[in-house]
Amino acid sequence: MAWYYIVLIVIGAIFLFGILPFFLVSNRIYSVLFVRNNKKKWSRTVSWDDEELRVMFKTGEQWGEKYDQYRKTICINSCGFNLVAEYFDFGYDKAVIIIPGRMESGTYSYYFSEPYRKMGYNVLAIDNRCHGLSEGRFNCLGLKEYKDIMNWARYLENNENIHHVLIHGLCIGSATGLYAITDKDAPKTFKGIIAEGMYTSFKESFDNHLVERHKPVFPISQIVLGLMMGLVSGRSVTRQGPINYVGKLDKPILFMYSKEDIYSVHGQDLFDRVKAPKKFVWFPKGVHSHIRINNTEKYDETIMEFIKEYIK
Repeated sequence: MAWYYIVLIVIGAIFLFGILPFFLVSNRIYSVLFVRNNKKKWSRTVSWDDEELRVMFKTGEQWGEKYDQYRKTICINSCGFNLVAEYFDFGYDKAVIIIPGRMESGTYSYYFSEPYRKMGYNVLAIDNRCHGLSEGRFNCLGLKEYKDIMNWARYLENNENIHHVLIHGLCIGSATGLYAITDKDAPKTFKGIIAEGMYTSFKESFDNHLVERHKPVFPISQIVLGLMMGLVSGRSVTRQGPINYVGKLDKPILFMYSKEDIYSVHGQDLFDRVKAPKKFVWFPKGVHSHIRINNTEKYDETIMEFIKEYIK
């Protein structure tokens, strides 16, 4: 047998047994985490089986029922997608846009609304692209969805006469909000951002998930984020994230983190890069995105104090 046939066989064996399995696993992970295959996925229901999440969701639903008389469904078209939100118009001249994380809809966002209502803000609870009743198939980690946030703010200004808008983001939602508020075309109505569990880059959070599940970070992270997500989002997810944008921020920001969060663990690095007015608050309990349910009074007071002190 000629030597080049042997080389080809060796290369083929390496690909078949050493590389292909990682691509198959990575494709499965990408499909489960970032692709909406059917309308039931990422709908307006509890996203996964977790007792705290069920309590948060139920409490949020009760909040929505309590203020149902102020609620109306609104829709916009953003980047070719029909997007849906619930707007609670309490008659104020300010509003907050609550951006939930991956898998969650605007209904889940009701749970975080009360401190804003107390501070004189109307509440816009959005279904992110490819979540809830909104159209879309691919989650791009905010790298495309940030334009939707800017369009929601423009809707509030043009249709609801709202010229003062805060952003409240959870995990990916906080990154999405940051991309929106720091964009060169960001609406001037943005006045500040409240960020819970913001990661430095999504790779930080994703890699920590893999470690927790005893999965190899390399090469799965590079394939899922660098290749697959990069092709869909058009951006380098492995090299870009909030750490590249916080330095551009010229509006006040509140960072909130839990000491029990094992996914977003480098918030101090983000805080150190911010030149705008800023505040950083640690909470003792709560897994990722579950700070409020474990520290409700302090959570709400932190937001209200931040608004009083930092938001003009």
